[in-house]
Amino acid sequence: MRNARLLTATALAVAAGALAAVPAAAAPVAPVGHLEIRPATVTPGSAVTVYTTACGPGGTAAGDASAVGAGTFALAPGTQQETGEAATGRFEVPPSAQPGTYEIVAKCSGSGGSGAKDKQLAGDLMVTITSTAAAGDRQPQHPRGHVKTGVGGALGPDPVQTAAGVAALAVAAAGGTWLLHRRARGDRI
Repeated sequence: MRNARLLTATALAVAAGALAAVPAAAAPVAPVGHLEIRPATVTPGSAVTVYTTACGPGGTAAGDASAVGAGTFALAPGTQQETGEAATGRFEVPPSAQPGTYEIVAKCSGSGGSGAKDKQLAGDLMVTITSTAAAGDRQPQHPRGHVKTGVGGALGPDPVQTAAGVAALAVAAAGGTWLLHRRARGDRI
């Protein structure tokens, strides 16, 4: 038992040492900034606008929407009234895009300040089949008229057909009763 604990502790120490020895350059760079994506939920073929203030005043960025199939796009400084200090870019979601959530990324460049250069940014874009705005505008459809299931009801749409059905059932019941009565008496049919 003591040997098993000793071996387990040694194995854990070796694994921890190996993980600590991995160079920082080999680790993937995680996005540290945020991209604001408008609209955040779109249908295939829609235009999308991307904003960020993480690149600093006058900063630019190179955007990548390859995850959704749109390729690369540029983010440039916007006007003061339009977006304030934000860098803005646009791309179009391809008509062939499949529904799902896609990560849109960008990397700051340009004259946004020393802390902003090479800053990694990310935001999520959701692609759906139907537009949520269009779905909200539509009025719900309610069924009209009688349901034609073949069964019908006592007060069906046609009183003549209902009367004919009741008459046919009455004749069948009377005929069945007559046949059972004759059979019980022993008469041959």
